[in-house]
Amino acid sequence: MGRLVLIDGFNLLSRGYFATAYGKSEDQLSQSPEGLFTNALRVKLQKIISLVKEYEPTHFVVTWDVKRNEVKRKALYEEYKGTREDLPGPLIQQYETAVNLFKATGIPQMSVEGFEADDVMGTLSDRWTKEGLGDCYIYSNDRDLLQLLNPCVSQIIAIRKEGDRVYTEEHFKTEYGITPDQWIDVKALLGDKSDNIPGVAGVGDKAALPLIQQYGSVQGVYENISELDSKFNRYRKKLIDGEELAKLSLELVTIERAIPELDDYSFANCTLDMDLDRFKDELDHLGLRIRM
Repeated sequence: MGRLVLIDGFNLLSRGYFATAYGKSEDQLSQSPEGLFTNALRVKLQKIISLVKEYEPTHFVVTWDVKRNEVKRKALYEEYKGTREDLPGPLIQQYETAVNLFKATGIPQMSVEGFEADDVMGTLSDRWTKEGLGDCYIYSNDRDLLQLLNPCVSQIIAIRKEGDRVYTEEHFKTEYGITPDQWIDVKALLGDKSDNIPGVAGVGDKAALPLIQQYGSVQGVYENISELDSKFNRYRKKLIDGEELAKLSLELVTIERAIPELDDYSFANCTLDMDLDRFKDELDHLGLRIRM
Protein backbone atom coordinates (compact mmCIF):
# COMPACT_ATOMS: atom_id res chain seq x y z
CA MET A 1 0.00 0.00 0.00
CA GLY A 2 1.11 3.53 -0.73
CA ARG A 3 1.10 6.66 1.38
CA LEU A 4 0.29 10.08 -0.06
CA VAL A 5 1.28 13.33 1.65
CA LEU A 6 -0.33 16.53 0.34
CA ILE A 7 1.11 19.90 1.33
CA ASP A 8 -0.90 23.12 1.31
CA GLY A 9 1.95 25.12 -0.20
CA PHE A 10 0.95 28.70 0.58
CA ASN A 11 -0.41 27.81 4.03
CA LEU A 12 3.00 26.49 5.07
CA LEU A 13 5.04 29.16 3.28
CA SER A 14 3.00 32.08 4.62
CA ARG A 15 2.96 30.74 8.19
CA GLY A 16 6.74 30.43 8.01
CA TYR A 17 7.02 33.92 6.56
CA PHE A 18 4.89 35.77 9.09
CA ALA A 19 6.34 33.85 12.04
CA THR A 20 9.89 34.86 11.11
CA ALA A 21 9.13 38.35 9.72
CA TYR A 22 7.19 39.64 12.74
CA GLY A 23 8.52 42.99 13.89
CA LYS A 24 11.19 43.09 11.18
CA SER A 25 11.69 45.33 8.18
CA GLU A 26 12.39 43.72 4.80
CA ASP A 27 16.12 44.40 5.03
CA GLN A 28 16.25 42.45 8.32
CA LEU A 29 14.91 39.26 6.74
CA SER A 30 17.39 36.49 5.97
CA GLN A 31 18.63 36.43 2.38
CA SER A 32 20.76 34.26 0.13
CA PRO A 33 24.23 35.41 -0.95
CA GLU A 34 22.56 36.63 -4.16
CA GLY A 35 19.95 38.66 -2.26
CA LEU A 36 16.95 36.32 -2.50
CA PHE A 37 14.76 36.26 0.61
CA THR A 38 14.88 32.92 2.45
CA ASN A 39 13.19 33.31 5.86
CA ALA A 40 10.00 31.45 4.84
CA LEU A 41 11.84 28.98 2.61
CA ARG A 42 13.95 27.75 5.49
CA VAL A 43 10.84 26.91 7.53
CA LYS A 44 9.07 25.32 4.57
CA LEU A 45 11.96 23.16 3.41
CA GLN A 46 12.77 21.99 6.93
CA LYS A 47 9.14 20.96 7.39
CA ILE A 48 9.05 19.08 4.08
CA ILE A 49 12.19 17.13 5.02
CA SER A 50 10.72 16.37 8.46
CA LEU A 51 7.45 15.11 6.95
CA VAL A 52 9.26 12.92 4.44
CA LYS A 53 11.40 11.40 7.22
CA GLU A 54 8.48 10.86 9.59
CA TYR A 55 5.79 9.60 7.19
CA GLU A 56 7.97 8.00 4.51
CA PRO A 57 5.48 8.77 1.72
CA THR A 58 5.52 6.88 -1.55
CA HIS A 59 3.70 9.80 -3.17
CA PHE A 60 3.96 13.49 -2.40
CA VAL A 61 2.51 16.73 -3.81
CA VAL A 62 2.96 20.37 -2.87
CA THR A 63 -0.26 22.08 -4.00
CA TRP A 64 -0.36 25.77 -4.81
CA ASP A 65 -3.17 28.32 -5.10
CA VAL A 66 -3.60 30.30 -8.29
CA LYS A 67 -3.97 34.10 -8.09
CA ARG A 68 -7.06 35.17 -6.14
CA ASN A 69 -8.71 36.92 -9.06
CA GLU A 70 -8.40 33.75 -11.18
CA VAL A 71 -10.35 31.35 -8.94
CA LYS A 72 -13.77 30.16 -10.06
CA ARG A 73 -15.34 31.10 -6.72
CA LYS A 74 -14.85 34.74 -7.77
CA ALA A 75 -17.45 34.18 -10.50
CA LEU A 76 -19.91 33.01 -7.83
CA TYR A 77 -19.17 35.85 -5.44
CA GLU A 78 -17.10 38.85 -6.52
CA GLU A 79 -16.23 39.70 -2.90
CA TYR A 80 -14.66 36.28 -2.24
CA LYS A 81 -11.38 36.87 -0.37
CA GLY A 82 -11.89 40.54 -1.16
CA THR A 83 -10.78 41.74 2.28
CA ARG A 84 -7.33 40.19 2.09
CA GLU A 85 -4.34 42.46 1.67
CA ASP A 86 -1.80 41.93 -1.08
CA LEU A 87 0.95 39.47 -0.22
CA PRO A 88 4.33 40.96 0.75
CA GLY A 89 6.89 41.07 -2.04
CA PRO A 90 9.44 38.91 -0.18
CA LEU A 91 6.80 36.19 0.28
CA ILE A 92 5.91 36.16 -3.43
CA GLN A 93 9.61 35.99 -4.29
CA GLN A 94 10.05 32.96 -2.02
CA TYR A 95 7.07 31.24 -3.63
CA GLU A 96 8.77 31.67 -7.02
CA THR A 97 12.07 30.38 -5.60
CA ALA A 98 10.27 27.37 -4.09
CA VAL A 99 8.56 26.49 -7.39
CA ASN A 100 11.90 26.59 -9.23
CA LEU A 101 13.64 24.60 -6.49
CA PHE A 102 11.00 21.87 -6.48
CA LYS A 103 11.08 21.65 -10.27
CA ALA A 104 14.87 21.27 -10.22
CA THR A 105 15.02 18.65 -7.47
CA GLY A 106 12.08 16.37 -8.30
CA ILE A 107 9.62 17.41 -5.59
CA PRO A 108 6.15 17.01 -7.18
CA GLN A 109 4.01 20.15 -7.16
CA MET A 110 0.72 21.15 -8.73
CA SER A 111 -1.67 24.00 -9.37
CA VAL A 112 -4.74 23.92 -11.62
CA GLU A 113 -6.06 26.99 -13.40
CA GLY A 114 -9.26 28.31 -11.79
CA PHE A 115 -8.94 26.19 -8.65
CA GLU A 116 -7.41 26.60 -5.22
CA ALA A 117 -4.96 24.29 -3.47
CA ASP A 118 -7.86 23.00 -1.34
CA ASP A 119 -9.62 21.78 -4.50
CA VAL A 120 -6.49 20.05 -5.77
CA MET A 121 -6.04 18.31 -2.42
CA GLY A 122 -9.75 17.45 -2.35
CA THR A 123 -9.59 15.86 -5.79
CA LEU A 124 -6.35 13.94 -5.21
CA SER A 125 -7.32 12.68 -1.74
CA ASP A 126 -10.75 11.60 -2.98
CA ARG A 127 -9.32 9.68 -5.92
CA TRP A 128 -6.60 8.14 -3.75
CA THR A 129 -9.32 6.92 -1.35
CA LYS A 130 -11.61 5.58 -4.07
CA GLU A 131 -8.75 3.72 -5.73
CA GLY A 132 -7.82 2.12 -2.38
CA LEU A 133 -4.19 3.16 -2.60
CA GLY A 134 -3.52 3.53 1.14
CA ASP A 135 -3.35 6.34 3.69
CA CYS A 136 -3.34 10.02 2.80
CA TYR A 137 -2.13 12.86 5.02
CA ILE A 138 -2.93 16.53 4.35
CA TYR A 139 -0.51 18.99 5.94
CA SER A 140 -2.27 22.30 6.61
CA ASN A 141 -3.62 24.40 9.46
CA ASP A 142 -6.68 25.34 7.38
CA ARG A 143 -9.69 23.82 9.15
CA ASP A 144 -11.83 24.14 6.02
CA LEU A 145 -10.03 20.95 4.96
CA LEU A 146 -11.63 18.95 7.77
CA GLN A 147 -14.50 18.23 5.36
CA LEU A 148 -12.10 15.94 3.46
CA LEU A 149 -11.45 13.55 6.35
CA ASN A 150 -12.41 9.91 5.89
CA PRO A 151 -11.06 6.55 7.17
CA CYS A 152 -8.07 6.91 4.79
CA VAL A 153 -7.54 10.69 4.93
CA SER A 154 -6.21 12.52 8.00
CA GLN A 155 -5.00 16.08 8.48
CA ILE A 156 -1.71 17.02 10.10
CA ILE A 157 -2.26 20.22 12.08
CA ALA A 158 0.59 22.20 13.67
CA ILE A 159 -0.30 23.17 17.23
CA ARG A 160 1.77 25.85 18.91
CA LYS A 161 4.06 24.51 21.67
CA GLU A 162 2.80 20.97 21.05
CA GLY A 163 4.01 20.15 17.55
CA ASP A 164 2.06 18.32 14.89
CA ARG A 165 -1.19 16.51 15.61
CA VAL A 166 -2.64 13.89 13.27
CA TYR A 167 -6.36 14.65 13.25
CA THR A 168 -8.51 11.77 12.05
CA GLU A 169 -12.13 11.32 11.04
CA GLU A 170 -12.80 9.76 14.46
CA HIS A 171 -11.26 12.75 16.24
CA PHE A 172 -13.57 15.01 14.23
CA LYS A 173 -16.73 13.00 14.96
CA THR A 174 -15.90 12.91 18.67
CA GLU A 175 -15.19 16.65 18.85
CA TYR A 176 -18.09 17.92 16.73
CA GLY A 177 -20.75 15.21 16.82
CA ILE A 178 -21.24 15.36 13.04
CA THR A 179 -19.54 13.80 10.01
CA PRO A 180 -16.78 15.62 8.09
CA ASP A 181 -19.17 16.07 5.13
CA GLN A 182 -21.45 18.12 7.40
CA TRP A 183 -18.62 20.54 8.21
CA ILE A 184 -19.49 22.47 5.04
CA ASP A 185 -23.02 23.07 6.39
CA VAL A 186 -21.64 24.45 9.66
CA LYS A 187 -19.21 26.67 7.75
CA ALA A 188 -22.01 27.86 5.43
CA LEU A 189 -23.99 29.17 8.42
CA LEU A 190 -20.94 30.62 10.16
CA GLY A 191 -19.28 32.21 7.16
CA ASP A 192 -15.56 32.89 7.16
CA LYS A 193 -14.10 36.35 7.74
CA SER A 194 -10.67 35.42 6.39
CA ASP A 195 -12.18 34.36 3.03
CA ASN A 196 -14.94 37.00 3.18
CA ILE A 197 -17.65 34.32 3.00
CA PRO A 198 -20.85 35.93 4.34
CA GLY A 199 -22.66 33.09 6.13
CA VAL A 200 -25.83 34.04 8.04
CA ALA A 201 -25.54 37.32 9.95
CA GLY A 202 -26.02 36.77 13.67
CA VAL A 203 -25.56 32.98 13.59
CA GLY A 204 -22.33 32.15 15.39
CA ASP A 205 -20.61 29.17 16.99
CA LYS A 206 -23.31 28.67 19.61
CA ALA A 207 -25.99 28.06 16.98
CA ALA A 208 -24.35 26.82 13.77
CA LEU A 209 -23.05 23.48 15.04
CA PRO A 210 -26.17 22.62 17.13
CA LEU A 211 -28.41 23.42 14.14
CA ILE A 212 -26.50 21.00 11.91
CA GLN A 213 -26.31 18.38 14.67
CA GLN A 214 -30.11 18.52 14.92
CA TYR A 215 -31.18 19.07 11.29
CA GLY A 216 -28.28 17.46 9.41
CA SER A 217 -27.63 20.12 6.78
CA VAL A 218 -28.39 23.66 5.62
CA GLN A 219 -31.19 22.18 3.52
CA GLY A 220 -32.56 20.39 6.58
CA VAL A 221 -32.57 23.63 8.57
CA TYR A 222 -34.59 25.44 5.92
CA GLU A 223 -36.97 22.53 5.37
CA ASN A 224 -37.83 22.76 9.09
CA ILE A 225 -37.66 26.54 9.45
CA SER A 226 -41.39 26.93 10.19
CA GLU A 227 -41.25 24.45 13.09
CA LEU A 228 -37.71 25.08 14.26
CA ASP A 229 -36.96 23.84 17.77
CA SER A 230 -37.87 26.58 20.26
CA LYS A 231 -34.29 26.72 21.54
CA PHE A 232 -33.40 28.30 18.16
CA ASN A 233 -36.23 30.89 18.28
CA ARG A 234 -33.84 33.84 18.47
CA TYR A 235 -32.20 32.70 15.21
CA ARG A 236 -35.31 31.99 13.12
CA LYS A 237 -35.66 35.47 11.59
CA LYS A 238 -31.90 35.69 11.02
CA LEU A 239 -31.97 32.35 9.23
CA ILE A 240 -34.96 33.38 7.08
CA ASP A 241 -33.33 36.69 6.16
CA GLY A 242 -30.02 34.96 5.44
CA GLU A 243 -31.26 31.98 3.41
CA GLU A 244 -29.84 33.18 0.09
CA LEU A 245 -26.45 33.95 1.61
CA ALA A 246 -26.41 30.60 3.45
CA LYS A 247 -26.88 28.74 0.16
CA LEU A 248 -24.29 30.88 -1.61
CA SER A 249 -21.86 30.28 1.27
CA LEU A 250 -22.48 26.54 1.01
CA GLU A 251 -21.22 26.64 -2.57
CA LEU A 252 -18.21 28.76 -1.62
CA VAL A 253 -17.06 26.55 1.28
CA THR A 254 -17.50 23.24 -0.55
CA ILE A 255 -14.12 21.93 -1.66
CA GLU A 256 -14.08 20.47 -5.16
CA ARG A 257 -13.36 16.74 -5.28
CA ALA A 258 -13.49 16.13 -9.02
CA ILE A 259 -11.50 18.77 -10.93
CA PRO A 260 -12.10 17.78 -14.58
CA GLU A 261 -8.50 18.60 -15.55
CA LEU A 262 -7.32 15.86 -13.16
CA ASP A 263 -9.59 13.10 -14.52
CA ASP A 264 -6.67 11.47 -16.31
CA TYR A 265 -4.00 12.30 -13.74
CA SER A 266 -1.78 9.34 -12.89
CA PHE A 267 -0.41 9.02 -9.37
CA ALA A 268 2.76 7.75 -10.99
CA ASN A 269 3.44 11.46 -11.61
CA CYS A 270 3.77 12.18 -7.90
CA THR A 271 6.00 9.37 -6.71
CA LEU A 272 8.65 10.90 -4.48
CA ASP A 273 12.00 10.61 -6.22
CA MET A 274 14.05 13.53 -4.94
CA ASP A 275 17.49 14.29 -6.32
CA LEU A 276 19.11 14.72 -2.91
CA ASP A 277 22.48 15.83 -4.24
CA ARG A 278 20.85 18.53 -6.36
CA PHE A 279 18.65 19.49 -3.39
CA LYS A 280 21.72 19.97 -1.15
CA ASP A 281 23.44 21.98 -3.88
CA GLU A 282 20.39 24.26 -4.18
CA LEU A 283 20.33 24.73 -0.40
CA ASP A 284 24.01 25.67 -0.41
CA HIS A 285 23.35 28.11 -3.25
CA LEU A 286 20.60 29.73 -1.15
CA GLY A 287 22.78 29.77 1.95
CA LEU A 288 20.35 27.53 3.83
CA ARG A 289 21.25 24.90 6.39
CA ILE A 290 18.55 22.27 6.75
CA ARG A 291 18.67 19.20 9.00
CA MET A 292 18.51 16.21 6.66
